[in-house]
Amino acid sequence: MAFSQKTSPTVPGSTQVPAVIAPVDHGRVTQAILDFVSQIPSSAVASSADPHAEARRIGQRASKRAALTAGSLALPPGPLGWLTVLPELIAIWRIQAQMVSDIAAAYGQQASLGREQMLWCLFRHTAAQAFRDLVVRMGDRMLFRRVSYAVVERVAKQVGLKIGQRAAGKGLARWLPVVGALGVGAYAYYDTGQVAATTIELFSREVVHEADSPVVAADRPPAQAALGAADAATAPPSAD
Repeated sequence: MAFSQKTSPTVPGSTQVPAVIAPVDHGRVTQAILDFVSQIPSSAVASSADPHAEARRIGQRASKRAALTAGSLALPPGPLGWLTVLPELIAIWRIQAQMVSDIAAAYGQQASLGREQMLWCLFRHTAAQAFRDLVVRMGDRMLFRRVSYAVVERVAKQVGLKIGQRAAGKGLARWLPVVGALGVGAYAYYDTGQVAATTIELFSREVVHEADSPVVAADRPPAQAALGAADAATAPPSAD
C-alpha cells in the first residue's frame, strides 16, 4: 500500500513521522469483511448452566488474546508496520468470530448463528446505523430480516468505511514504536470487549429469523418485503 514520503522536520533524537498518511483502501477492507462473515467457525463449547458467566469468561480470554495479537503485529515500525494493518484486522476478527461462536454455543444458540448475526456481533458497535434495515428489536426478541447479498454488501461497505478511517490512525501509531503497539493492543482489548457485550446481549434473547416471524410484508420497506417473499419457504407466489 502506498504512503506519503513527506515527513515532519527532523528533531534530534526524535522519530520521523510522515506528515501525510495515505487513506486505507476501503474496498479491500469491505471485501475482507464479506469473505470473513461468510464462514461461521464451529465451537467446542457446550451449553452452559450459567451461560452469562461462561460468556463473560470467554469474552475476557478473547480480549486478552486480541490485545496480545494486535500489539505484536504493531511492533514493526514505519512502512513495514503500515503493511500489517489489514492482517491485524483479520487476525482480530478471527479471534472475535470464534468468541462469538463460543458465546452463542454457551447460550445453546449456536445453530442460530448465521452470516447476518456474525456481521451484527462483530461490527454493530462500529457502525450501528448500517444495520437499521437488517435487525429489528421486538420486545425481548431480535428479528433478523432475510436480505440479499447486495444488502449485506452495502452494510459491509458502510462498516468498511468506518474501519478504514480508524485504520489510518493505527497506521500512524506504527511510527511510534512500543508506545504505538501498546495503544493498538489496548484498543483491541476494548474493541473485543464491545463485540462480546453485543454478542451476550443478542444470544441472551430469543433470536428470530424473518421466516419464523409474524411480521407482515406491509410492515417492511418494499425492497425488504420482496426479499422476504422470495426467501421464505412459506411465502405465497407473487401477485406480479
